[in-house]
Amino acid sequence: MNASSGSTSRYAIVAGNGSFPFLVLDAARDQGIDPLVVAIKEETSPELSQKTSSIHWLSLGEVSKLLELLSAQRIEKVVLAGQVKHAQLFSSIKPDGLVKRALAGLQRKNTDALIGAFVRMLEGRGIRVVDSTLFLKPLLADAGPMAERPPDESERADVTFGRAIAKKIAGLDIGQTIVVADRACVAVEAMEGTDATIERAGTLSNGRRLVVVKVSKPKQDMRFDVPVVGPKTIEVMRRSHATVLAVDAGKTLLFERRRLLDSANQAGIAIVGMKD
Repeated sequence: MNASSGSTSRYAIVAGNGSFPFLVLDAARDQGIDPLVVAIKEETSPELSQKTSSIHWLSLGEVSKLLELLSAQRIEKVVLAGQVKHAQLFSSIKPDGLVKRALAGLQRKNTDALIGAFVRMLEGRGIRVVDSTLFLKPLLADAGPMAERPPDESERADVTFGRAIAKKIAGLDIGQTIVVADRACVAVEAMEGTDATIERAGTLSNGRRLVVVKVSKPKQDMRFDVPVVGPKTIEVMRRSHATVLAVDAGKTLLFERRRLLDSANQAGIAIVGMKD
């Protein structure tokens, strides 16, 4: 693995689902870094193998094998790229001995606690887990309106209402998305993810206009579980009669940003980045 700007750090990408790993890999290469890729069998797209020959496939429960691989490859820094579905963390996947011991020592087994334990395993072996947006800064949401149409007064009121609730829910590590209609909470994200939450709200709203608010956690760790939206979210919003997407500026990744904004403009959907 070669690095730019004179850096000799050796990077690995631990790839989850979605397009995140593809974007991180491409952006790293653009900056002169060719990282090792560790793909999760239960989550990562098989197409990632077409992007690099330096890829290893491991099960979600094979943490010991992962640590052995990173040590053998002399990896110094790891980027966690791509979501692992919350439900997968509670699935029937058989954990190895190291994972069993780590789980036994946790008082809480929510997403933050589980991923946090994994990060501590890496850092306990001298491997630094870096900001997952390290190579993707241009994709972070700006502050203020990003689409052609800004929210109107009623939509802004829904954003303010929804954001206050969403921050409390995110602080409890329940979810990061709230769907609102006329200052009433229609749907709250749990394990199903943002798009499924919006779809559920659409089935409950009887055609009313919806506002989607997605936030970072109060103490968002940018190394993992960074809020992400993409073109699919806009398509789901269009079908569900959602007219506004409000996200946290500087802490939310907009995948395929140009396509996302073009799709929002065509659908008349407002997208706004919010600051605390």
